[in-house]
Amino acid sequence: MQQHRLLVGVDVGCRKHSVAISGPGGISEQFEIPHDDSGFQYFFGQVAKQARLQKTMDVFVGMEGTNGYARPLDQMVKTKGYHLLNVNNLKLARFKEIFAAPAKTDCLDAQQIVTLMMMAPFMERAKETLQEVPLVDKAEVQLKRISRRRRQLVQEKVVIQNRMQADLQSVLPGFLDGIKQVDSLYVLRFLSLHSDFRKLARVKATTLRKIPGIGEALAAKLTQWQRTASFGEEIEWVGPMISEDAKRILELKQKIDALEAQMENLISQSSLASLLDSIPGFGTVCTAEITGEIGTLDRFKTESGLALYLGMAPLDNSSGTYKGTKSPRQVNKRCRAAMLVAMSHHIRTVEESNRYYEKKRAEGKKHNQALRSLGRHITRAIWSMVKNNRKYLMQKETNDKVA
Repeated sequence: MQQHRLLVGVDVGCRKHSVAISGPGGISEQFEIPHDDSGFQYFFGQVAKQARLQKTMDVFVGMEGTNGYARPLDQMVKTKGYHLLNVNNLKLARFKEIFAAPAKTDCLDAQQIVTLMMMAPFMERAKETLQEVPLVDKAEVQLKRISRRRRQLVQEKVVIQNRMQADLQSVLPGFLDGIKQVDSLYVLRFLSLHSDFRKLARVKATTLRKIPGIGEALAAKLTQWQRTASFGEEIEWVGPMISEDAKRILELKQKIDALEAQMENLISQSSLASLLDSIPGFGTVCTAEITGEIGTLDRFKTESGLALYLGMAPLDNSSGTYKGTKSPRQVNKRCRAAMLVAMSHHIRTVEESNRYYEKKRAEGKKHNQALRSLGRHITRAIWSMVKNNRKYLMQKETNDKVA
């Protein structure tokens, strides 16, 4: 970044942000803005004013960790046509240690961001410290927000489900013996019938069969439990808690299904998601999560950078006779989790990939290590698919096309 470029550092806060703007001799202006429309308007007004004074059209805005509290200011910066730089918080922390300030304040942090941006041209690994945030299409942005929302709802469902299962064991001993999944729709609907669980033991078979999802076989199972039903001493007050949890899980399931339906619709609108969806094993959820977190491949200069981000390129961590690997800090954990799930499904679908997986297992690699090794090859395929705008083709399909 050269001197004729206007550099703006923003220390992002929850309710207000500190801003520092560079000048010919250092920091030319510094101020704070509230996190509201008036603050945003003032920010852009001051930046435009400094750009006119310094006679430059190139404006670079650096923020420590875009998204989060930075939203929507970071999005407005991109819409304005400015360059948005995401400052690596770990690298910035090391920079602050080397060039320590006299105190720790938000204003000084904003100055440090500008100083770091000034020094970027002289840093060998500047791209790891300051990464320009590219424009991302609306479909990818929506996939990111929706997939993260879905994951949060799934995590909430698991917590409630585990709590409900423990409560059922304590007040309805034997109820779970004939049930394969406690979150089955028919189980949840049955538990939602009454807050007083002692009445569940007296529900008639005709009423049971009217519950959606319960047929003759399941009704017979529940009737068998009713004949020998026993209740713990806490059933009077724990029963209503279980009923509330069952209703909440039913509600969460509906919301998760609705989000997955939205994902499926958005995948068809995204070129990146459509390509990923063509890979065997990449279902709706994995495709949506990976697409949303990547956004666009323009942010990666090489295929190895993409592999690192996806968590499919572990670093060597060998020492002496010990041979091992470790995960780099630049990994997107959501992408890595989605890729491992997708790889698990992929090896069940593609025979050639399964042979490669078994080969790695025979070499002594653990399950996740073997999946990451396969994922490294799939990452190369993804890179080629996107660059050439071609969907994934199985080996048999390729041979048929050649023939």
